[in-house]
Amino acid sequence: MPKRSAEAALEAADRLACRAMIAQGSRSFHAASRLLPASVAEPALALYAFCRTADDAVDEAGADRVDAAVETVRDRLDGIYAGRPADDPVDREFARVVARFALPRALPDALVEGFSWDARGREYETIDELRAYAARVAGSVGAMMTVLMEARSAPVIARAADLGVAMQLTNIARDIGADARLGRLYLPKLWMREAGIDPDAWLARPRHDPALAEVVHRLLMEAERLYVRSHAGIGQLPVACRTGVRAAQLLYAEIGREVARRGYNGVDRRAVVGRRRKLTLLAWAMLTGQRVTPGLRFEPLPETRFLVEAVAASPAPRPQPGRTFGERAVWTTDLVMRLEKGDRRPRSVSAGTPLGQA
Repeated sequence: MPKRSAEAALEAADRLACRAMIAQGSRSFHAASRLLPASVAEPALALYAFCRTADDAVDEAGADRVDAAVETVRDRLDGIYAGRPADDPVDREFARVVARFALPRALPDALVEGFSWDARGREYETIDELRAYAARVAGSVGAMMTVLMEARSAPVIARAADLGVAMQLTNIARDIGADARLGRLYLPKLWMREAGIDPDAWLARPRHDPALAEVVHRLLMEAERLYVRSHAGIGQLPVACRTGVRAAQLLYAEIGREVARRGYNGVDRRAVVGRRRKLTLLAWAMLTGQRVTPGLRFEPLPETRFLVEAVAASPAPRPQPGRTFGERAVWTTDLVMRLEKGDRRPRSVSAGTPLGQA
């Protein structure tokens, strides 16, 4: 077989392997990807496949082997960014995505750091510390997906990171009880003490009460602030991406409102947005997703500034002939793919494609 044909066959096989892995391990994301042309879906699938395998490697290592697992993942990234990926279909395909889109190394590094924080059971004293965690496990994904859309301006990356952080905070509010039953606490411990709650005692016996409702209310207000900030970035995305991102924004904001309607109770029952309401939000996204709104002037969050600066410092890839602007657009309704809960362990927060399982 000629060399070029062999390379094309290997690339096709690697893409199929990534798709098969996601089909088995994340049915919701796989279903969403089938709404996209292959030229759009495949880079997102490769990114997600790498993130998935990296997260599993760190999470399954055990507390005493986290450092070694993280180092192994970073060694994989070294090979990927040097153009010498490991002999593995996921690494090879992700290396092609990295080269094609000039994806800054700092972005997957941030995500891996977030994985390690989770694996170590890290807790967060202040809202600033919690935003730093959300920046890594969600803001980084927002930035990476936006790079795949070839929307690389600093204000747009900043707004994408805002959206990722907002979604992570919303899901923390929704999944307080599920996380607590696994011995995990994401709420700012300072806020809990200010509300008269001892964090350690509460984690030993989690329950909902008015004091906890006050903490959850504060968290959702911070998320709402960031949803408002993020809106301006949507209108700066490629046209083909705007409705999907707007749908994600609307749905996750609605999850927070559902938690509020339940008295800010994320302990006893997981808030779910009903099917009819989802369809209404999708229709509203289609009507409003193309609007361009002001708000790009906001500075990045201090906790996400390093993501914005990493993209700004990285040169954009050379345009590739034969691909239209629309083909380069990546639908990011699954902007929070790192946040999956239905397909992932409950220490991660939320489930599936926003319009699928929320």
